[in-house]
Amino acid sequence: MSDVFAALADPTRREVFALVSYGRAQTATELAAALPVSRQAVAKHLAVLQSAQLVDAERAGRTTRFHATPEPLSEAIAWMADVGGRWDARLERLRAAATERGTR
Repeated sequence: MSDVFAALADPTRREVFALVSYGRAQTATELAAALPVSRQAVAKHLAVLQSAQLVDAERAGRTTRFHATPEPLSEAIAWMADVGGRWDARLERLRAAATERGTR
């Protein structure tokens, strides 16, 4: 899960992941055409995303196409939902206590 958060911490990497997630598998060159960064920069971002298992590469001849593998997001989403739920419960108890004090 740490790899997922680290990979998605960079705004450009999030944009690369979004582009790969929304459409068909794309090459680094195709992705670079849609972004204000070089093909080499896109390739480095893809390597980080691949290391976090957020993208996978399919090689066909000399062409490598990348597609999203969003399964690693499930664990991160579950963790965030759990933490968020605990904070919601704490805030609700605080609100209830403040309301109770205000009525005394």
